[in-house]
Amino acid sequence: MKFFELRSPEDIERLVLKVGFLPFFANEIRGFSIEENCPRELWFSDQQDGPWEWKGPVARKGTCLYGKFFQNKAGFVSLEQFPDFANYRRDGYDFDSRYDEGLAQTKDKNVYDTITENKILLSKRLKSICNYRKGGNKGFDTVITRLQMESYVCIADFEYMRDKYGMQYGWGVAKYTTPEELYGYDRITAAYINEPEESFEKIVKRLTDILGAKEKDRIIKLIK
Repeated sequence: MKFFELRSPEDIERLVLKVGFLPFFANEIRGFSIEENCPRELWFSDQQDGPWEWKGPVARKGTCLYGKFFQNKAGFVSLEQFPDFANYRRDGYDFDSRYDEGLAQTKDKNVYDTITENKILLSKRLKSICNYRKGGNKGFDTVITRLQMESYVCIADFEYMRDKYGMQYGWGVAKYTTPEELYGYDRITAAYINEPEESFEKIVKRLTDILGAKEKDRIIKLIK
């Protein structure tokens, strides 16, 4: 399935709001990604921005959240759908409750607490505070990916290096935060009144209605 050509941040935002969930990269559901719906000439163009540069502007819109949400890879979830997504992925636990129950690792708590205490942290600064550097802790990518997959952490924006002419270059450095910091605790946890499995079934039904019943098994795999 192909939706329509994505040629701007606004196009991506519209598609995320329409579907509710949108992986950045190609996956088992054919056509269900930004990668497959954006013309190839826009990916590494010197003349204009493309999907790599659009991630930040879309995340800043206030209508959707960005992070490694799908099989440890990046994508968007609309703000409207995120409460059910968080309820399912968190299994009904706030992070502190998960940790108290022995369901989260100490490394995860250290990174999560550092983010919440600082509200928003550039990846480099977060690694420095938590001692993920030579001779220090290891496995930062594993920890930060797990926190995103569990929906406790997301990416608020990206920061780019600039040359002497003020032009940005290189890969954007992620700025990590929590969904609650961006949109408030009550809004993010609104689906906690339901069982996590109820939220899961709602998400699967929505995507099955949009993508087709034949994709149901792949949808389940992507959302779990």
